[in-house]
Amino acid sequence: MSNRIDSRFQSLSEQGRTALVPFNTSCDHDPACSVGFLHALVRSGADVLELGVPFSDPMADGPVIQVASERAISRGVKLSTVLETVSEFRRQDQQTPVVLMGYLNPIVRFGSESFAAEAAAAGVDGILIVDCPPEEMGLLRAPLDQHGIHSISLIAPTTTPERMKMIADQARGYIFYVSFKGITGANRLDEASLVTPIENIRSFSGLPVAVGFGIKSPESAAAVARVADAVVIGSALIEQIEHSESEQDACRRVDDFLAPIRHAMDNSA
Repeated sequence: MSNRIDSRFQSLSEQGRTALVPFNTSCDHDPACSVGFLHALVRSGADVLELGVPFSDPMADGPVIQVASERAISRGVKLSTVLETVSEFRRQDQQTPVVLMGYLNPIVRFGSESFAAEAAAAGVDGILIVDCPPEEMGLLRAPLDQHGIHSISLIAPTTTPERMKMIADQARGYIFYVSFKGITGANRLDEASLVTPIENIRSFSGLPVAVGFGIKSPESAAAVARVADAVVIGSALIEQIEHSESEQDACRRVDDFLAPIRHAMDNSA
């Protein structure tokens, strides 16, 4: 079963380009504006969209994304709302891969079989569950595979080579490398420290390697683009739009922030 993630990374590889993967908490502001915001991300250079599923206890996230989740939850946003958003986005965009990023509890409550079926119907291409290690993916992996949804794996700086190989063997779509120990939004990215772990991951897997956490500027994005297959930007993007006054204002801020990053990445060689 074909998957947009595989197609997109294949196309980017043939072009010699690195994927730009913005993360945004779904329906952070007005849910009615969320679809237009996703299209704005694509127009500004996004190759893959990571869409956060709001959760009340986002343990891996820093304060910026935590507050974004709180805003969305206060508006009644649920997993079903996120799937509706993706479905609406697909009415105009059938090409851009969409990955849901979040925590296990909402999926368990939804039901793994129902979630996989409805996510696929909505147009979801992958899912990254922060608090679900490979050992606990058993009940969810089969329905995801059945419906052609990739389970994106996380690897951290503390991951041992033995465990790295196990994770890589089970990975689908791409592997997300967490650039440092800690929560999202911290400011401790050391690009030089990425080279060895990315080489280690590639020794176990031929999948693309995405790097996230701590990327905040065109300069840091370009540095990561020189060694990784994808650059993930979350907290820094949310900070740019959290005080926007309208959908138009949010879309303008997105372009002002992401366009220079896309340009820097494309000229990072």
